[in-house]
This record gives sequence, C-alpha cells and structure tokens, in this order.
Amino acid sequence: MKNLRYCIIPIFLLISESVIYSQQNDYHKSFTENFRKPVSRNFEPHTWGRSADFIWAFGVHSATERRTKVLSFRIDPEDAPGAGLGPEIVSRKFTYYGTYSARIKIPDVRAVQPDVGAVVGYFTYNTDTVAGLSEIDFEWLLADPSIIYIGTWTGWRGDLRRIGRTINVAEGLIYSTSYSEKKSGLRVPLTGLQCMPETIPAIKGYDASSGFFTYGFDWHPDRIRWWMIRPGKADTLILWDYRGSLTGIPHNRTRYRLNFWYTDNWWVETNPKSVQRPLHPYELETDRMTYKPLKRKY
Repeated sequence: MKNLRYCIIPIFLLISESVIYSQQNDYHKSFTENFRKPVSRNFEPHTWGRSADFIWAFGVHSATERRTKVLSFRIDPEDAPGAGLGPEIVSRKFTYYGTYSARIKIPDVRAVQPDVGAVVGYFTYNTDTVAGLSEIDFEWLLADPSIIYIGTWTGWRGDLRRIGRTINVAEGLIYSTSYSEKKSGLRVPLTGLQCMPETIPAIKGYDASSGFFTYGFDWHPDRIRWWMIRPGKADTLILWDYRGSLTGIPHNRTRYRLNFWYTDNWWVETNPKSVQRPLHPYELETDRMTYKPLKRKY
C-alpha cells in the first residue's frame, strides 16, 4: 500500500469461491438464539481461564429486566489478563458474510470499581493459515460505558492489521477512525468513504450498562456497516459505514463469539487508570444473538 495516507485501494480483488465455499455443511444457516434454555443449539462455551463454575450459564433470569432469560457471564477475579481468558461462547459452525446482531447489557461497575480493567467483546473471529485472521468486533471497556470500540483485524500472526473507530455515543464524538499495523507501528487516519459517516448524533445519556441495547453489523465482501438501534426511536443509528476499499475487510470464514475478560494494558479513552484487576464477579447479560447469511454467493 503506497498511499496509506488515504488508505484507499480500488476494489479489484477476486475472491476464490473454492476457498470460501468449501465445506458447505460446516456453515450456520440463519438463526436467532434467545438463550431461554440451559443449553444452546448454536453456541458452545469456552472457558480458557480457571473455569470456575459461576462464570457462565444459559437460560437464567435477568437480574435487571423482568421476564427475560439471558446468557450470563461472570468475570472471575482470579483470571489472568488477556483476550479470551474469561468466559466466552463460540458458534458451533462457521459463519460468513451476512447480518449479525445482539441484545446486550454490560455490567455497571463504576460505583464499585471505577478503574476496573475489563472488556466485553461481541465479535467474529477465526484464524486460517492461508487467509489469515478474520475478525469483526464491537468492544466496551467497563470503566466508561458511553464509549464503543468497533473495527476489524486481518492479516497474519506477527503482522496484524486493524481498521478501527472509537466513539463516545453519549456525546456524539468520534475520537478516531484509523488504519494501523502492529508490525510496522504504522497508524494513519482514514478519510473519504472509509470514514463515513463523518459525524454521528449524540444519544444523550447513552450508557451501555444502563439496560439492554441492540447492536449489529452487516458484513459484505466490499463493505462493513456497524450500527445500533437508537433507544426510544427504534430506528437504526449508523456508527460506521466502511467502504471504498478492501483494506481491513475479512474475506474468509469465521466463528461468531461473545466474551468477557480482564485487561491490564488497555485503558478506556477517558480514564488512563482503568486497568485494575476486577474485584468482584461482575455480570454481563446477553438476551439475544442473531445471524442471517448473505444470500448471494461470491
């Protein structure tokens, strides 16, 4: 990429249908997982940490919303720091281009531990030795639930690339929209079609820990659109409509996931002290996760 200042790459790549659509039977069809039962048809739990018996449960009553059953994740204060070392669910089969959405309430911990270092991740993730990493994500740091981190990871181990946007939804403030490379240390702002919309309206009082909100993304071969349902109006607020380049768009199959973990080296935009080990088993509640594959085959 010679012109990374603008990071615009013409859409000319041909995606190999033989690679993408091999093993058709291993792919999920459309589903909505409501987590009403003690087992899941579409997800299985992974407990990479200490595997304490309280860290996940399907089909339990929400502590915050009557008549709602949820997937409950509780972070273990004894877990080591690191992505994936807390409770996680992973789709039983692969997913691919399509529409993903979830109804999530992150924990409210600010009155108890305002400098906590804890992350909720709603995302896709899979690594392939040939095609590399395929990840699309939403993330929240509990220390400031007005901020959402969205983006993708692509590339290979040791040379990962990120397109990302950080938004204070309550203030309608976009902190950054950028492309970065781990190996080279390069980081450049994105502009033009890769930075749309350039502004977003504020959702006054938005707080991801105050109740359930619906978040989603539409993944296409040449475009990814992150969005949320605007509370009170029930319309779609576009957080980022990334297009105009193939840079950063995954083109290989993935797994659909949700996790909750401790970080000691990533602090929220508004609080550089927010890397403390969680002191209590804070609870994440997820009411629904859906997937609808793209009909067209590329």
